[in-house]
Formats: sequence, C-alpha cells, structure tokens
Amino acid sequence: MSEVFIEIEGLELQGFHGATPEEKKGGQPFVFDVTLVAHDAGIRTDQLGDTIDYTKVVACVREISDGHRFNLIEALAAAVADAIIERFDVSRVRVRVRKPKVVLEAPAAHTAATVERTRR
Repeated sequence: MSEVFIEIEGLELQGFHGATPEEKKGGQPFVFDVTLVAHDAGIRTDQLGDTIDYTKVVACVREISDGHRFNLIEALAAAVADAIIERFDVSRVRVRVRKPKVVLEAPAAHTAATVERTRR
C-alpha cells in the first residue's frame, strides 16, 4: 500500500474572520494550503473515482470558511481539518491558513496557523 500526498496550495478565499471588528466587517483574503494523505488514491487505476476529488475538497474549505466567522486563524484551520478528515477517505490532513494582509507593527508577508489531524 502506498501513501499518496495530494496537495492544494494557495487557495485564496475571501473571509470575514479576525479578532477585530474591522476584520469581521470588511473581510480580507485568506490563503489555504491543504495536504491530504491517502492510501493508493487511484495510482493503480488512474480513475478519478478512486482518488480524492480536488473540487470537493475546495468546496469543503469554502463551506467552512463562508459558513462560520472565526476570531482566530487557528480555529479556522482546525475546523477545515476536522471537516476534511470527517468527509474524505484520508488517513491524515494538514491545513495551513495564511493571512496575507496582516497588520502588525512591522512589515510581514503573512501570519499563518497550521493544524494536522490523523484519522483514528
């Protein structure tokens, strides 16, 4: 049995998450990097039905981000990871959420939080 790493990087979605009223009202972009670990995942059959459909993963991420308002990107990453591990046939998932328009007292490219989940 082979482990297959399926990755979606740089998925940018507009969200209304944050600790301040301005972030929640005005919204901002959030960038998701998602790594799924599945077994075999179509490598022997070359059939979409035997692997993870990226479009369904993207829809899941969008559903969680659009359907809830989070104060912390840590909580957003955890909710996405929990939904993916629950809905898809994966053994592990890693979700990184980046906030590229972060306002700090010094320049920064982004802030990020990463959550990993393993199927029990």
